[in-house]
Amino acid sequence: MHEKIVETLGHFLWDSPLVFAILLTGFYYTMENRLFPFRHALHIFRELWHSITQSKVLQHGKGLLSSFEAASIAIGSTVGIGSIGGVAAAIAIGGPGAVFWMWVAALVGMMVKMAEVTLAVHYRTADKEGNVYGSPILYIEKGIGTEMNFKKWMIPAALFGIGIISTIFISIQNYVASHAISSTFGQNIFIVSFLYASSVFLVIRRGIKYLGKVSTFIVPMMSLSYISLVLVIIVTHVNMILPSIELIVKDAFFGTAAIGGFAGATVFQAITMGVTQAVYSGEFGWGTSPIIHSTAKVDHPVKQGLWGCFEVFFTTIIICTLTAIVIIISGEWMTGGSGIELALHSFESILGMSGRYMVTILLFFFAFTTSVGYYFYSEVIVRHLLRKTPALKSILLKYLKLFYAFPEFLFVVYVTAFHFPDKYIWLMSNITTAVPTIINIFVLLVLSHQFKKLLLDYKARYMKTGEVDEETPLFHDH
Repeated sequence: MHEKIVETLGHFLWDSPLVFAILLTGFYYTMENRLFPFRHALHIFRELWHSITQSKVLQHGKGLLSSFEAASIAIGSTVGIGSIGGVAAAIAIGGPGAVFWMWVAALVGMMVKMAEVTLAVHYRTADKEGNVYGSPILYIEKGIGTEMNFKKWMIPAALFGIGIISTIFISIQNYVASHAISSTFGQNIFIVSFLYASSVFLVIRRGIKYLGKVSTFIVPMMSLSYISLVLVIIVTHVNMILPSIELIVKDAFFGTAAIGGFAGATVFQAITMGVTQAVYSGEFGWGTSPIIHSTAKVDHPVKQGLWGCFEVFFTTIIICTLTAIVIIISGEWMTGGSGIELALHSFESILGMSGRYMVTILLFFFAFTTSVGYYFYSEVIVRHLLRKTPALKSILLKYLKLFYAFPEFLFVVYVTAFHFPDKYIWLMSNITTAVPTIINIFVLLVLSHQFKKLLLDYKARYMKTGEVDEETPLFHDH
């Protein structure tokens, strides 16, 4: 009964209208802004490298974190469980063809992520304590409510906020990390889950600035370690790379026949799972990462928007693709397995138990950085929605920090007690992303003119293309 409800709701929310809305929005933004990520890729990489190497020098503008610290937290939240277990789930349900549609969604999603990060920085605000923050709620309020005089802006803003906060109660980070550790090292999943939640609690108590410092160390280390591990597999199985890519492309347009334990997949399933996975791993259109990016110390919103563009490329085109290649090379996707166990078995079948051990440890860090990053998203939502009731806001923030980490533990108890298959746990996670994505995609379309104006200003100031209009406000409140 539980599984049927989850499957029905998941398919209803992620049916063709939302999938094609994401693709069309990404295509529109990419074409409207003249293929910016592709035509100016070298400029993007050069500017991002400059912000990393000069992170202690470039402290322009208001904010809580350096540009690189904010990006590290955001990347830590995206290069997570979805990059490994999510890819496995997408292939298990949609077949290898899902990877092709993941690529398509990511390529047009880069511009979507760049736009939402830029708008979050542009419309950000400061509270009475001096904390600077932004989110889709802010650009809904100011961009649509104030600038367009839309009186009912609170309705989409509240729906977006509820969707994001729901991840407190339905989130798979703790489950996937605990399941991987308990199955690999033979530990009790409930004990592992509780210790995981306790660790998250201890870190978020230290605040956002501490999280930024931790992320700038952990995120590059774990990302490079995972890439290195997968490259070892690719180099030793180089003769299987081309056939794997051919299988991905063929199945994207013809579906995947039933084979072994794999039940088969239609083209529509491949498209749906591919786009869903791209949104989950790259977090474009979802509206989460812009919340942390809005705290960056930058003197132009587009400078931080470049990080959003890079995140989708790095997490989905690089990390997710590497995972997919390993799963397809191993042949484990044909066994009927799903989710994180499919991913772990794939590495184990190629590298032995040592491969499973290494991926399990990396999974823990992937999940951990995501969980602590998600806390900050919820905090910003509460701060803004309750900004006019400071007493209530203070109380809720206090209890949010105290109890945030533990609903994930209760979720682990629930899905384990009812023996939910991994397939349905991933579908539950997809449900939490659908509502905020629907709201955010619509708002991004409405505010596309504002992003284009900011991008043209950036190109005039830093790329010597066009005339600088000094009357263009870079930040809404300045």
